Amino acid sequence: MGFLDDVKEKATDLAQAGVAQSKRLMEIAKLKASNLGEEDTIKKAYVELGKLYYAEHGTAPEGAYAAACEKITAARAAIETNNDRIAQLKSSADEDVEEELLSEQVQVEPQTETPEQTAPAQEAESQPKTEE
Repeated sequence: MGFLDDVKEKATDLAQAGVAQSKRLMEIAKLKASNLGEEDTIKKAYVELGKLYYAEHGTAPEGAYAAACEKITAARAAIETNNDRIAQLKSSADEDVEEELLSEQVQVEPQTETPEQTAPAQEAESQPKTEE
């Protein structure tokens, strides 16, 4: 039975090695996920740092920061121009819709009269006219 004991021992060793390898791979995956979270934290801090610098020195940036600050200033100006144009287009569209609605109201004619609509008119015609 020595042969079966050897096979059983090797199988146990292989299973333990597989479990150890799985644990290592799982820990590596957790650490990589943690690193991604830390990198995201760094990116957010860089953005915050850039915003603070631009707020304090955007009008007169120093050296290497000048180009980046100019890009931000130009982008902000373009956004403002686009927003102004959007407002113009919206007000123009609102005026067009309003004009269209007014023209539709003028062009709308009443449909054929129903008996309820003609009754008051007939009553008024049938009453004698009084002179004032």
